[in-house]
Formats: sequence, C-alpha cells, structure tokens
Amino acid sequence: MKLVISRFIAVLVLVIPGIVACIGFLKMKDSTFSYFAQFGDDRIVPEFNWFMFIAGFVMFAAGIGFIGGWIFFRDRKHNYVAAKFNKKRSGSNV
Repeated sequence: MKLVISRFIAVLVLVIPGIVACIGFLKMKDSTFSYFAQFGDDRIVPEFNWFMFIAGFVMFAAGIGFIGGWIFFRDRKHNYVAAKFNKKRSGSNV
C-alpha cells in the first residue's frame, strides 16, 4: 500500500506542473486572441492585456521548466545524456 501511495504522489508531482503549463498557455492564447478579436469592433480601441500574457508566460515557463528539469535529472541518473552533461567526479584529474 505504501508503494501505491508513493507512486500516486510521484504522478501528482508531474501532473500539477503540466496542468499549470497548460493553464499558462491558455492565458497567453486568450490574451492574444482577444487582442486580435477587438479589431473587428470599431467602437473600441484594441488593447493588449499584458498582465494576463506575462502571467501565462510565467506559468508556462515554470511548468515546462519543472518537467524538463525532472526529465533531465532522471536521464542523467540513468546515464542517458551526452558526455558533456554528465556530472563531474571530484577526485579525478581528467
């Protein structure tokens, strides 16, 4: 039972940043779409919602960065990365 709970927590640790990245992407998309959609209305001057776009970008970058970092360190642990990304060993003169 302990293994099931730990695996469930591990999945949540990866799913939550993925959801945050998706929400960030949707915020960026919505702010861009609403800006271009305002060009069809002659009664208003189109304004870009920078706050929503930047908040979406931060959320997207944080989510993708977390998932990318997790994959990188997992691959580094299993020695799947190129030689230049392997950890330097202390004590060796090479």
